[in-house]
Amino acid sequence: MNCLVGYLNAARSLGESGVATILDLRDSHVEFWDQNDNLAIHTNRGIDALDKYANFLRDRVAIETEYAGKLRRLVKNYQPKKKEEEDNEFTSMQAFRNLLKEVGDLAGQREVVSESLQLQIIAGVTLLSKTLREERKKCLSDGANLQQNLTTQLSSLDRAKRNYEKAYRDSEKAVDSYKRADMDLNLSRAEVERYKNVMTAKIQQSDDAKNEYANQLQKTNNLQQQHFSMLLPAVLNRLQELDEKRTRGFREFIVGAADVESSVAPIIARCMEGIVKAGESINEKEDTFKVIERYQSGFTPPRDIPFEDLSKCDPDSVQDSHYSNSTSNHLTIKGTMSANKLRKRVGIFNIFGSNKEDFSDLPPNQRRKKLQGKIAELTQSIAQETKARDGLMKMKIVYEANSSLGNPMTVEGQLNESEHKLEKLKVDLKKYQDFLEKACQVPAATSSPQASRNQLQNGHRTSRHSNGSADDHHDDGDDQPDDAGSLSRSDSEDNVAQIQNGHNNNNNGSSASPESGLGTSHTSLPGSGQGSANENAIGEDTYYETEVETLNPLGTCRALYPFEASSEGSIPMSEGEELQVIEIDQGDGWTRVRRANNSNGWDEGFVPTSYIECTLYA
Repeated sequence: MNCLVGYLNAARSLGESGVATILDLRDSHVEFWDQNDNLAIHTNRGIDALDKYANFLRDRVAIETEYAGKLRRLVKNYQPKKKEEEDNEFTSMQAFRNLLKEVGDLAGQREVVSESLQLQIIAGVTLLSKTLREERKKCLSDGANLQQNLTTQLSSLDRAKRNYEKAYRDSEKAVDSYKRADMDLNLSRAEVERYKNVMTAKIQQSDDAKNEYANQLQKTNNLQQQHFSMLLPAVLNRLQELDEKRTRGFREFIVGAADVESSVAPIIARCMEGIVKAGESINEKEDTFKVIERYQSGFTPPRDIPFEDLSKCDPDSVQDSHYSNSTSNHLTIKGTMSANKLRKRVGIFNIFGSNKEDFSDLPPNQRRKKLQGKIAELTQSIAQETKARDGLMKMKIVYEANSSLGNPMTVEGQLNESEHKLEKLKVDLKKYQDFLEKACQVPAATSSPQASRNQLQNGHRTSRHSNGSADDHHDDGDDQPDDAGSLSRSDSEDNVAQIQNGHNNNNNGSSASPESGLGTSHTSLPGSGQGSANENAIGEDTYYETEVETLNPLGTCRALYPFEASSEGSIPMSEGEELQVIEIDQGDGWTRVRRANNSNGWDEGFVPTSYIECTLYA
C-alpha cells in the first residue's frame, strides 16, 4: 500500500512541475524565436517517453498474465487427487484446499489487473501517442512553412539591396564620367551631352532600385515582425499545448494504473486473510482424533506368549513344534498361509472380495462407523427426495385446480418415479439399520483374529482366546504329513464345478441356493441324505462316478460372533460354534469351513475371517 501511495505522489508531482514549466513558457515565447528546432526535439522526446511507458505497461501486462497463468497451473497441479479424498476430513488438508482456493482467487485478481491495464491504460496511451505525433507533425509543418516564407522574403530583400547597390555605384560612375567630360576641352559638345544623358539614366536607375529596396525592406520588416510576434508564437503555443497534453496524460495514466492496482488491493488483502484463517483452522488434536477414529479396530493387543520348556516335551512333540514354527513364518497379516503356497481363488470364490455391502469384512469399530455413514447418507437422500416429492404433489394440486397452468398427468409419471425411488431408499435404510443393529449386538473382541499369535502346545497349533486361556486341539488319527495342510485346488475347483453342474443337492433338492451357496457339501459321504437324493436322481453308478474325495481339514475354528449368511457361498454360524477349516484366508477376508449336518453329510461355505478364531493343525 505504501508503494501505491508513493506511485500516486510521483504522478501528482509530475503534473505540478509540468504546469509550472508551461506557465513560464507562456511568458517567454518571444525568447524562444530561435529555439524552434530544440523545441521540436523536446516534444519528440516527450512522445518517445510516453511510448516507452506504454511498452513498460505491455511488458508488465505480460508478466501479470504469465504470473496468473502459473498460479492457476500451480493450483491445478496441487489439487487433491481422487485417491486422496479420504484424507479431506483432516483439518490440515482442509486448510490446504482453502489455501489453494485463495491462491486461485489471487490469480484471478492478477488477471483483472492485467485486463484493466490492457483495456484502460495501454489503449489510452497508444491513442494519445498517435494523436500527439500527428499534431506535432502538423505544428512542425506549419512552423516550417512560416520559416520558409520569412526566408523567401529575406531573399527578396537581399536581392533588392544588391540591385540598389549596383545601380548606385553605376550612377556614381556616370556622374564622375560626365564631370570629367565637361571639364575636358578637347571633347565636342555632342559627346558631353551623351555623358550627361548616361548620367541621368543611371541616376534614375539608382533611384528606382532604391525605391524597390525600400519597399522590400518594409515588407520584410513587416513580415518578420508578424512572424516573430504572432505566427511563430502561435505555432509554439500549439507545441506547448501538445506537450501539456502529453504531460497531463502521463500523469493520468500513472494514476490510473495505480488505481487499477488499488482496486484489487482489498480483495487481495481478503485473500491473505483467508490464507491466514485457513492456517489458523488447523487443529492437531482434532486430526489426531480423526486418525484414531479411522484406524481404531476395537481389538485389544495379544497377550504374552507363554514359555515352552522343550525339556519336558517328547522328541516327537519337539519335531512337530519345529515344523509348526517354520510354518508360522509363512502366515500373512490375517493369520493365514501365504498366497504363494496356494493357488489363487477362481470362479465363485472371487465374489467375496467385492461383497462389502454390510462391511462384515471390517473390524467391529470400523464396520459400525461405515454403517453409520451409509445410514446418514441414505437419510439425507430420503430427505431430499421427500422434498422433491412434496414439490411435485403441490404442482399437481395447482394443475388440478387450474388446468390452464399445466396438465396434471405430466406430473403423475414424475410423482410415481419419485415414490418408487423414495420407497427404495427407505428399504435400503432399513437394511443398513438392521446391519448396524446386528453389528452393535456383537460384543467387541478382546483379541484380533488377524493379530492373534499362534502358539504351540503338545505339538499342535493353538490360538489365544479372549479369556487368555489356550485350548488344545488333538488329532484323532495319525499325525498329518508335511503337506497335509496344503489345499488341493484341483479338488476344490472340481467340487465347485460339480455344485454348478447340479450333481450335489441339498436337503431340499436344490443346488447352490442364494443363501446357502456352498451350504450343502459337495463332498457328502456315501449313504448320506445328499447321496440318497443323488442316487434317486441319476442312479447309483453315476453317483460314484461324480463323487470326489473329501478334503482333509486344515484345523478347527471357533465362532467369536454370530454370522447370518446373506450372500451366495456363505454359511451361517452361531457364537461359540466349532467348525472345521478346509481352506484358509488368502487375503480376501473369508475362510472356508464345514460342519456336519443332521443327514450325516457336510455343510461347507465361507465365513468372515474376523469372526472366527482358527487353530490349525501342526
